[in-house]
Amino acid sequence: MRLTEPTAKTKPAEKPAPAPPSEAAFAAAFLAAIGSEVRRNRAKRGMTRRQLAQASATSERYLAQIESGAGNPSVTVLRAIAQALDLPAFALLPEMGARTAARHAILDLLTQVRDEELPALAEELAARAARSGGADRRRRIALVGLRGAGKSTLGRMLAQHLAWPFIELDRRVEEDYGASIPDLIEMAGTATFRRHERSALERVIAQHEAAIITTAGGIVANPETYALLLRCTHTVWIKARPDEHMSRVMAQGDFRPMAQNRAAMVDLVAILEARRADYARAEAELDTSGDPVEQSFGKLLRVVTRLIGERES
Repeated sequence: MRLTEPTAKTKPAEKPAPAPPSEAAFAAAFLAAIGSEVRRNRAKRGMTRRQLAQASATSERYLAQIESGAGNPSVTVLRAIAQALDLPAFALLPEMGARTAARHAILDLLTQVRDEELPALAEELAARAARSGGADRRRRIALVGLRGAGKSTLGRMLAQHLAWPFIELDRRVEEDYGASIPDLIEMAGTATFRRHERSALERVIAQHEAAIITTAGGIVANPETYALLLRCTHTVWIKARPDEHMSRVMAQGDFRPMAQNRAAMVDLVAILEARRADYARAEAELDTSGDPVEQSFGKLLRVVTRLIGERES
């Protein structure tokens, strides 16, 4: 039997085009994106929901609704939350952050570049990043990462080995402010602590051409301070599995971000995930999971030797 094309009567009817998303769907997606940004930035700073609620003078229940996408915050509420997070209000709006806007602009421009020109453009961008990032790192080594990864222990060992100053940025802040970090945050807020942290880092960089610097895990929460660190130091991300972070922190008797929190491990994982991309901007990384301190130090020494171009001694 020879097949024939269907006639007009037998031709299957075309399916109607799907209806465009309703205004209500757009609004729901927009509120969900705002909630996601609030939740991500809170986790990035290691703040509990209660801490953010208190800092922004917002009820904890309403903040939970906002983070879930069920709440529709007013401009003043969103501004208060952003201030408590030490952010401009627009940074909590989806796709409205300055960095995000710049990325979109660059991507739009890339669509206008011919494929054969892309390799040369990539090389030019890499060279520009190297010039802006490595111009004045000298022999400063900064260790970043969550508490419990081994930053302080390894930092002290490295400083002793190289005979360089060992500087804990938190201790510098405490010396400058005249109070402990928890007291500073409780009395003056996280934003004030971050300003002191930036000031302390600027002085350390100005005073030391060679130093081993350890930072608070939340230094990545301030883009300007973290950019300064990346630009003026050889930065190494010291990391470990979440369970090792937790066990080491508990062994130190230091449970600040998770105090009175039964979901401590969940919060720690959320903090790590929120900061992972920023930590990954470091020049190098070292996983201390399952390794004795001496073995981790040997790995760190090899990493640092490569970064500063010196022979191990």
